[in-house]
Amino acid sequence: MTDSTVDTSPDTVPTVLFLCTGNAARSVMAASMLRAKTSAVHITSAGTHSIPGLPMSTRTRTALADFDVVDKEHLSAQLEQSMVDQAAVIAIFEPMHLSYMRKKHAEAVHKVASLPRLAQALAPGPTATLQDRICDLLLDDHVFEPWEEVIDPAGGDLAVFQDSAAEIHDLIGAFCTKIDPDANACA
Repeated sequence: MTDSTVDTSPDTVPTVLFLCTGNAARSVMAASMLRAKTSAVHITSAGTHSIPGLPMSTRTRTALADFDVVDKEHLSAQLEQSMVDQAAVIAIFEPMHLSYMRKKHAEAVHKVASLPRLAQALAPGPTATLQDRICDLLLDDHVFEPWEEVIDPAGGDLAVFQDSAAEIHDLIGAFCTKIDPDANACA
């Protein structure tokens, strides 16, 4: 199924939306890390239960700095329908995010997958569009498996944030090679 609100023409850069709970740690790290690796896609992030307009925490900023990633522009955002409509893929981090999307944005579940699932199962491009390759994953009724969860570091100390950033960094490296035809940029 192709989302009719997403422009799938070859000249259009697809949007990758990273979705976590507060848009304060996991989605911020993933979006910032992917932005540092590629310009092949438009990248945004949001939360299912976010307070809009807050900067990232010091722990998130420090964890990103361990990977030489800086994002001075981030302000938290609550997921909005326009973001869902514009996204070619929505990368999530835990089962609650999938439940939220099924309840609040059921029309978009065909393009919602965990970052670990995308890193592992997404076919590499450029033989088909990102939208077509997402469609090939048959996400409408998929079951969120335990191996897909990226634990929320919220409430943890800096070491917990650094561990989360390291896990996300590895996943972003694998995901990037699938969406950027110039895989060397993702190394």
